[in-house]
Amino acid sequence: MSSRIRFGGDYNPEQWPEEIWDEDVEIMRAAGVTTATVGVFSWSLLEPAPGEYDFGWLDRVLDRLHAGGIGVVLATATASPPAWLARRHPESLPVTIDGVRLAFGSRQQFSPSSSAYREHALRLVRRMAQRYGSHPALEMWHIGNEYGAHVPRSYDEESAAAFRAWLVARYGTIEELNRAWGTAFWSQHYASFDEVGVPSRTPTFPNPTMVLDFDRFSSDAMLALHRAEADILRELTPDVPITTNFMGPFKDADYWQWAEHVDIVSDDLYPDPADPRHHVLAAAARDLMRSLGGGKPWLLMEQAPSAVNWRPRNAPKPAGYYRALSLQALTRGADGILHFQWRQSKAGAEKFHSAMLPHGGTGTRVHREVRALGAELAELGDLAGAPVPAQVGILFDWDSWRAVEQDAVPAERDYLATVLDWYAGFLRRGVTVDFVRAGADTSGYRLVVAPLFHVADDAAVAELASVPARGDVLVVGAFSAVLDENLHVRLGGYLGGAEGPLQAALGVTVDEFAPLAAADTETAIGGTVTGVARDWQELVVVHDAAVLGSFGDGFAAGGAAITRRADESGGAGWYVATEPGEALRDDLVARWLVDAGIEPGFTRPEAFAETVVRAGRRLVVNHDDVTRELALTGGTVTVEARQAVILPAAGDDTVS
Repeated sequence: MSSRIRFGGDYNPEQWPEEIWDEDVEIMRAAGVTTATVGVFSWSLLEPAPGEYDFGWLDRVLDRLHAGGIGVVLATATASPPAWLARRHPESLPVTIDGVRLAFGSRQQFSPSSSAYREHALRLVRRMAQRYGSHPALEMWHIGNEYGAHVPRSYDEESAAAFRAWLVARYGTIEELNRAWGTAFWSQHYASFDEVGVPSRTPTFPNPTMVLDFDRFSSDAMLALHRAEADILRELTPDVPITTNFMGPFKDADYWQWAEHVDIVSDDLYPDPADPRHHVLAAAARDLMRSLGGGKPWLLMEQAPSAVNWRPRNAPKPAGYYRALSLQALTRGADGILHFQWRQSKAGAEKFHSAMLPHGGTGTRVHREVRALGAELAELGDLAGAPVPAQVGILFDWDSWRAVEQDAVPAERDYLATVLDWYAGFLRRGVTVDFVRAGADTSGYRLVVAPLFHVADDAAVAELASVPARGDVLVVGAFSAVLDENLHVRLGGYLGGAEGPLQAALGVTVDEFAPLAAADTETAIGGTVTGVARDWQELVVVHDAAVLGSFGDGFAAGGAAITRRADESGGAGWYVATEPGEALRDDLVARWLVDAGIEPGFTRPEAFAETVVRAGRRLVVNHDDVTRELALTGGTVTVEARQAVILPAAGDDTVS
């Protein structure tokens, strides 16, 4: 990234008469726009018939933007194929799990495994790179758009063949596939790969490992499309960075794998201002993007300056709150604040989606806020490229997410909601968190937290177990390390399996799971740690740990709920065999921070506020509907409702 903060958004001039384009550039300049993302949904205009190209209008757009001093993130335009592809190659259209072939007339209407789509898309990408690779406006390539947002997987015949090829590459032999999938159960044995289909509708529960593998394959199939485009761009324009827009924590694409194939991590995020917990998801998504890139700056590719159009009811952002959420992204590592879109559409499905230049023009509240933010970001260029330090790492694992939400498990669990609950405990204390890939080196964190880490291979189990032994603090949540990477049960007390390193590090084993009547059913916790938990109990056998909290009722009454094993190195291993309620979680987070020697940003939990430090600047956001006096470790600050202030990192009691 450059030494400036990018500011701008998707620009779709093809939706407007050409005489408006000069006006757009003029208004962009006045608003402080530095960057325009162009061409995301332009395939049908760039290639109106197979092999017939019309680049003249795009030439004129890029020339205008460059003349106005505005850089371009140029999309490859492959996000939505044109009508002629659907008509000539109906087999390229995706098929649902129920066998319904989806039609042209929306967007993203292609099967990720379609060879026809791939052939035509890559031909367009090559022509785009040849024509615009040396254009002076070009600063970055944007491949596709929101992969999997509408079609994360397809059940067509071409996908089935691609899935079989993927399985051959993964397992090598049909015998190994049978072992990994446990096909001795229910007579599911396969004699050859040719017998394997896709996990379509079945009379009852499908094979769990087959379903997980199809989830993995589907993410990989989309990634293969991205990589094929990237290969062409890197061949022809090796010095131009590449990105594609992620969508926060998105179940259908394993972004740990995807992040390895972009030069800059980008994100689209639209938190709902009417949701009282939206700020938790927003903060977590920012931290996830930074973590996916290994701590490098990332790009907020899309956000809405006010309301979106696709919820049942679309709340606008209150005055000033657009700025607060933009600064939240900036101080959590973004080097660019972009939007969907520049000019609000006059027609189409997104005409009521807010934009930087609304239907009402430059005199609107939203556009005034856009101009003010553009001016402010121009003064914050010293943040560009700066890291965001974190001493806490929380595991985020796509295999666990997918597996724990399958059928035929002890109880329905919401993986993302659980992780966000644990994350919120640190957010409420103003503690910055990185997310960590399963099995990755955690030695840079003084506190490592693994909530609902259900699927764990041997390397991940060993890495977690090493945390207390090196003198740091490990916290493991319920229902963790129960299955291996093939979804086979780790026998002998779970937590990684019999007499394994994780059981030793925690000093406990688990005999039995006891989900409560509903996710919001409460259970009392008593002992040194007291409070209310919910959703889940386990029968925990304590071997070498102190019991700090016990279940006061329910199936596991009298049994250990919260334990801590002190390691001789000075580290500690905590196990939490339930889902703590908010007050109990606040208490536990405070204990874990003391255990790890980490100073919080807030002196007390703040339910609707956050604080984070980047490059010597401390952001404080009040997400509440009322003005709040917030108690920072270095002093207090008063922040108005839905507003943000930036302070020097030292001397927090003085607003800069």
